[in-house]
Amino acid sequence: MAVSMLTGCSGRPDNAKNNSAADDSKKKTEKVELTVWAGAEDREYLKKVADNFIKEHSSEADISIIHKDMVEGECRSNLLGNVLKGADVYTTTDGDISAIAAGGAADPVKNADTVKNENLASAVKAVTVNNTIYGYPITADNGYFLYYNKKYLKASDVKSLDRILSIAAKNNKKFAMDWTSGWYLYAFYGQTGLKVKLNKDGVTNSCNWNSTQNQIKGTDVANSLIRIGKNKGFENTTDWLTGIKKGKVIACVSGIWDEAAIKKMYGKNYAAAMLPAYNCNGKKVQMSTYFGYKMLGVNPYSKNKEWAHKLAQYISNEDNQKLRFEMRGQGPSNIKAGNADEIKKSQAVQAILAQQTYSELQRLGGNFWTPSSNLGKALANNSISGNLQNYLDKIVKQINASTVQ
Repeated sequence: MAVSMLTGCSGRPDNAKNNSAADDSKKKTEKVELTVWAGAEDREYLKKVADNFIKEHSSEADISIIHKDMVEGECRSNLLGNVLKGADVYTTTDGDISAIAAGGAADPVKNADTVKNENLASAVKAVTVNNTIYGYPITADNGYFLYYNKKYLKASDVKSLDRILSIAAKNNKKFAMDWTSGWYLYAFYGQTGLKVKLNKDGVTNSCNWNSTQNQIKGTDVANSLIRIGKNKGFENTTDWLTGIKKGKVIACVSGIWDEAAIKKMYGKNYAAAMLPAYNCNGKKVQMSTYFGYKMLGVNPYSKNKEWAHKLAQYISNEDNQKLRFEMRGQGPSNIKAGNADEIKKSQAVQAILAQQTYSELQRLGGNFWTPSSNLGKALANNSISGNLQNYLDKIVKQINASTVQ
């Protein structure tokens, strides 16, 4: 882990030792050292926030803050592996906070009402475990939406996937999306009534993507995807950026992490919107997204737990979420920050916030990923031999398996 001292101590200079006892008593403050786990890409941002935090509390404590690089997805395993050596404040995701809390490595938030009042209700739900809030939300942007080229597509066009595909094919261009990942493939299932979810055991899945009973059946979705996969305007790929750069891709499904690159390549024709609707056996179905949140947690074994909570709340406040957007381009969970003019001007942030209405938290067991990837590739390539229903039954059996496949 890379370590950086975000700020130095702010104690008295040596020449202050000769001050009177009364004066010394007034100036004396407690020493507080806090460690923060966060991604390497947050170093510059956290350095600025830490400096401001120390200035605001300089009369209360002699504070130093140390940043240690930690990938958010690896926070859970590192923290639960040895919570006593964990950071005072750590950055994690909504998908891991339940396990961290269950493992006794998350301290309940002290000002729960403040978190509830200041953040999106969905973000609050994401940090709540068994009716207790265990984290301070800092972003609400981990999902996907549509990027498109205004040279070819109008705002009215991108409401319909069929329309996008038609225009792309007509111009010998592509709509690009990754069907090799179940994370993206879920987009076609989220609003159909067909579900996949994590069981109460926290390990296995319950999936009915093969249903023959629902109003929209599993084969209805599968046949729609096979039809899309055959369209000359569609490309199943993980590398839409190269396609955009070469002028071939005029629309793609991705997240806010690609905004800077796509905005640069599309230039004045850059645009973003929520996902379109697609045709499923004569029904118009809105495409969905898995939606995630980042948050700060506090280690219950912190030697400076009260200060750790103060720092976590400070990093997650309105002003610092605005600063996070300014420096990192990340969408805020704080309601007032999300309504700021500069954030309202971000098409990507507004697109993901609009898409949030058609989203759910990702709660999935490990057996979901390989079968769903195989399903996506088979549908995109129209490579399913034999009975389609039988194939879906096999895939769903693998997703729902009680042991690792």
